Amino acid sequence: MFKRLQEDIASIRRRDPAAHSWLEVLLCYPGLHALMFHRLSQWCWQRGLRVLGRFISHMGKVLTGIEIHPAATLGPRFFIDHGTGVVIGETAIIGADVTLYHGVTLGGTSLHKGKRHPTLEDG
Repeated sequence: MFKRLQEDIASIRRRDPAAHSWLEVLLCYPGLHALMFHRLSQWCWQRGLRVLGRFISHMGKVLTGIEIHPAATLGPRFFIDHGTGVVIGETAIIGADVTLYHGVTLGGTSLHKGKRHPTLEDG
């Protein structure tokens, strides 16, 4: 988990010229915080603790303004910059090295239970 966090911070620093230090990114980047909440909520979700996973996801949304369903699949080095209003649905799949900005919704395209959210390939 900490290796992935280090990779995320390094990726943000490479892609955002406003990121001046690893500490600044760790403390001040809501997109990174949303990813941290997502990883914890997904860990719960995958172990059958679905209500807890949804609650952690909800708390992440309250604190960051970014909504990521615990079942969404996020690739490595995913970066949400200026992320207020970003919504990532349950069956969304996001590849490696993808960047999303504010207001992006990867929402459902139907009401059936199967795959219904977009897939974004590697960036």
